[in-house]
Amino acid sequence: MSAMQATRPAPAAARRRLLRPFSVLGAAWRRSIQLRVVTYTLVLSVLVVVLLGATLLQQVTDGLLRAKEATAVADASAGLTSAQDQLDAIDDVEPNNAGELLTDLVEQLANRAGPAGLYEVVLLSPESPNATVTARSPRVTRGVIPDSVPKQLRHQVVATPSVWRTYTDIRYDDGGSEPGLVVGGQLTVPGAGIYELYYLFPLSQQQQTLTLVQQALATAGAVLVVLLGAVAWLVVRQAVTPVRMAARIAERLSAGRLEERMTVRGEDDLARLAVSFNEMASGLQRQIRQLEDLSRVQRRFVSDVSHELRTPLTTVRMAADLLHESRDHFDPAVRRSAELLQTQLDRFEELLSDLLEISRFDAGAAVLDLDAVDVRTIVQRVLDSLAPLAQRSGSELVLVPSAEPCVAEVDQRRIERILRNLVVNAIEHGEGREVVVQVAVDARAVAVTVRDHGIGLRPGETALVFNRFWRADPARARTTGGTGLGLAIALEDARLHHGWLQAWGSPAPARSSG
Repeated sequence: MSAMQATRPAPAAARRRLLRPFSVLGAAWRRSIQLRVVTYTLVLSVLVVVLLGATLLQQVTDGLLRAKEATAVADASAGLTSAQDQLDAIDDVEPNNAGELLTDLVEQLANRAGPAGLYEVVLLSPESPNATVTARSPRVTRGVIPDSVPKQLRHQVVATPSVWRTYTDIRYDDGGSEPGLVVGGQLTVPGAGIYELYYLFPLSQQQQTLTLVQQALATAGAVLVVLLGAVAWLVVRQAVTPVRMAARIAERLSAGRLEERMTVRGEDDLARLAVSFNEMASGLQRQIRQLEDLSRVQRRFVSDVSHELRTPLTTVRMAADLLHESRDHFDPAVRRSAELLQTQLDRFEELLSDLLEISRFDAGAAVLDLDAVDVRTIVQRVLDSLAPLAQRSGSELVLVPSAEPCVAEVDQRRIERILRNLVVNAIEHGEGREVVVQVAVDARAVAVTVRDHGIGLRPGETALVFNRFWRADPARARTTGGTGLGLAIALEDARLHHGWLQAWGSPAPARSSG
């Protein structure tokens, strides 16, 4: 499988820059309990204030309109009764004098409103054959447009001799308008028929009152929301600050600063939390110090034993080499023993070398000898050296190289050791099937994968593969030798290069017998 290096298009980079503030805000939202609690408090406070303000405003509006309707109906009813009484006192009205009489009546009713202009009067007439054109013309005060009276209200007044009311928009001939309440009823004019008398009550004062109430509710609601947000911030801060302090102390403890402790203030629950945290930190410090001392002794022991064994091993090696070179002069049993001695000495020397390497990693003394090299050449060299081993095991080594150069700054010896350990492990557990090695590269890293098709790994074993001396199947005989430290050393070599080494797999299905 070939690898390809992809570059991000310019629009994607611009989109990332635009979305960066939102990502920062999202990260702050996920990390900060205080931010979430204050935000929830503000949102809920706004909802409560809006609901209460709307309810209160609706009640105030209903109260003002009910009071205005009661007053308007009373004034209009009194005016209708007074006008009808005046008209009833006249025996008969000449058609030519009806217009002048109605004009005087409207002016008289309008004068009762006083200088404040509590209402306007509109007198309208339906089509009547007994009235002159002058008598049928509308009578209005202060330039009110007769169309300010809704047609539906006129139909109700004409159809039923009762007092009717509705809301409308009072319009004037100068172009102005204002909300108003219209109350009307029938008026019978002797000799001229039925007329419609309407009282138009402006609601400007009520509108101003409602505007002031809205402004007061909005101001009070905003102040209340800000105060609730501040209270929530202060309360949450009191609870979150110790938690944040504990988190910072825990981060410092994880970084190795084992002497860090929380500050204890007071005797409340948070103070008890700080005391418990400090006791836990002290216990952890003691345990870690004990483990460090034990680990230091263990590493020193391994290093000392490995070095001390070098001298007798050298002597034994010299004797074993002498016996191995003279094995052809021995009888078959002694010759076989000399060969076994040589093989086991090789394994013993390999084990000592691995133990010394592990002790260097544990002591932090391992260093890199970096050089710019094409990793593909290292992979090819490893596969060439392991080809005889693969052939004896019945496995085929398949290389899938990268089409691009895989140059990186690496320690060739350590990278070769990593690859050798991986390939040998794949051959050992590949059960004679092919082993595929693939090399890939991108702008940031070089990757090598080694895949076998053998017994696989059971669930949970992937976390144990790189443990020292761990074997997937302890009962399974080794055919290639090995010390059990190869993958552990390979992992340390990868970390030393600031890289990573992972293993994954699943149990292979059982082969069917043919």
